Amino acid sequence: MATEIGLFEAMYSQRALRRLKPDAVSDKLVHQLIEAATQAPSGGNRQPWAFVVIRSPATKAKLGGWYLDAWNKTYGALSDEQRAQFRGSMARVYASAEYLAQHFGEVPVLILVCLRDAPPPGGFLAASHYGSVFPAVQNLLLAARGLGLGATLTTLHKLHDAEVKELVGLPEQVETIELIPVGYPVGKYGPTNRVPVDEVMHLERWDAAKA
Repeated sequence: MATEIGLFEAMYSQRALRRLKPDAVSDKLVHQLIEAATQAPSGGNRQPWAFVVIRSPATKAKLGGWYLDAWNKTYGALSDEQRAQFRGSMARVYASAEYLAQHFGEVPVLILVCLRDAPPPGGFLAASHYGSVFPAVQNLLLAARGLGLGATLTTLHKLHDAEVKELVGLPEQVETIELIPVGYPVGKYGPTNRVPVDEVMHLERWDAAKA
């Protein structure tokens, strides 16, 4: 059982954990993740989110194949020279992302975060709908940290979006947003390495020196 931690400890130590153990994650813990996600704020209290919890080995295998194909066509297509330029944390991030791509179908639980009644792309309405889903995603990630689970944001499934929707039976008006792998982590939580606040905080007007 995870030891309860404070909110700020969770925020400051949360990180993308892509190396996950094959150990089963209970239905109770998954329910807690989704419940935490649904407590997020949303524009007009619209609550436009929906979540498809995927455990079936056959379904995960198909998603894993599409994810690996998308990886190979994007980040996996980098030349040896480009990869050699990665240093320090970037090299570790790339290695862990590549590991996830190769083992995506073996993750205990995949959570497909969806947007119901998705409007056409562009404009205020789309921004409002999509923006209302992201707080739920962050709640889910923080809950995973609090429960001793590992998780990370992924969107590579979008390269096979039509196939993914058909596989899980999504209605036409439902859009996929994130596909989040969840499991017990092999690695450790933070502290994380982030850009200092003074480099990204602008007072009153945009400071060109920080651009």
